[in-house]
Amino acid sequence: MFKTIKNALKTQEIRKKLIYTLVLIVVFRLGCFITIPGVDAFALNEAMGSANGVAGLINIISGGAFSRFSIFAMTISPYITASIVIQLLAMVIPSLERLAKEGGEEGRQKMNKYTKILTIVLAIVEGLGIYLSYRSSGIFIEPGFLTGFIVTLSLVAGTALLMWLGEQITNKGIGNGISIIIFIGIVSGLPSAVTTVWNLIMGTGVFSTTGLLIALGIIIGAIVLVAGVVFVQTAERRVPVQYAKKVQGRKMVGAQNTHIPLKLAMAGVMPVIFASSFMTFPAMILQIFIKDIATQTGFWAGVYKFSIATSTSDVPVGYSIANAIIYLLLIVGFTFFYTYATFNPLEVSNNIKRNGGFIPGIRAGKPTTDYLTSIISKITWFGGFFLALIAILPMLLRFTGLNIAFGGTSILIVVGVALETVQQLESQLVMRHYKGFLE
Repeated sequence: MFKTIKNALKTQEIRKKLIYTLVLIVVFRLGCFITIPGVDAFALNEAMGSANGVAGLINIISGGAFSRFSIFAMTISPYITASIVIQLLAMVIPSLERLAKEGGEEGRQKMNKYTKILTIVLAIVEGLGIYLSYRSSGIFIEPGFLTGFIVTLSLVAGTALLMWLGEQITNKGIGNGISIIIFIGIVSGLPSAVTTVWNLIMGTGVFSTTGLLIALGIIIGAIVLVAGVVFVQTAERRVPVQYAKKVQGRKMVGAQNTHIPLKLAMAGVMPVIFASSFMTFPAMILQIFIKDIATQTGFWAGVYKFSIATSTSDVPVGYSIANAIIYLLLIVGFTFFYTYATFNPLEVSNNIKRNGGFIPGIRAGKPTTDYLTSIISKITWFGGFFLALIAILPMLLRFTGLNIAFGGTSILIVVGVALETVQQLESQLVMRHYKGFLE
């Protein structure tokens, strides 16, 4: 990886892209410290000093912007939600499905336009919900219609600006812009995590052997966790495919041996994001309509505590256990859903048959489809349980009283984005190399 970065810095064109990406990242981080007009800074520190539950989860993704009530407090989450909704709608609405598969560049632009429109709508709803949730907390100088309008408008404008920054990074920089923004937001919490680990050892100014052992356990566990994520993200099951000789024009093309690379974690981190959104959605809605629900009792308060058990330890153990089980099942279920939505064994089988290919030992047609379905099913079970394990294990740290900034979802996103960005750097270096060779 370091060799790739070193070679990239030597190439002028790629170096400019890296600098451009870095500048936009600085703009994003500066925006995280610009507080929305009409907010009382002193009251904000008291109200957000111990952001927990859904607020704590959003705060981690936004790089601390939510706790500062900045213009980027909602981060890029409305865009992610809108993208997921549009993808799901494209699976059930024939016209959208045709537009996505057969529309070409024009179709892609239209789908992108629909995603942006839905992003603004969701940002307005979420921004209004955030204002209503904190209106009675005393963080606004003069709560009212005008303040609510300014707060909502500022939050929507911040999300729109992040969406634009993400597009600029994708088009003119390095990597996927939206992923880079999320990556930087999560990584910005690394100093806080390092401080927490250091306080275990020298928290009171006196060396603690017990704290040192706990810190070493956390560091070793984090290294093992990251190594496991890297291994699964890069591992793949290669299905061999052979193509018979055929005539192309006036030439006889010889037999060709290739393979179909099937990744163990084909769905990536999407099932975890789906499951997290599904679990925390009830809490976000209840916070809007029920004042101080976190301190209340009753059925809806129980639903709220169950919903936020994934992201906080301030709930009874029973809620956390039930939440973890449901969370695990949802991740596995969404893994199957997303995998089969992106990889169709029947379509792949037909393409192989149409091009005169076959899998050694497997007949073309339905046997090939069944064989691919069997392989996909096995690796999806493995990938689903692996994602669930990664997402749930870090939750156990909360019962130790440690406030570690990184959770399972964060690690999956950080590692996935880092690998993707390095791979893109390598591909651009290869393109530059071949371009220079041909010239």
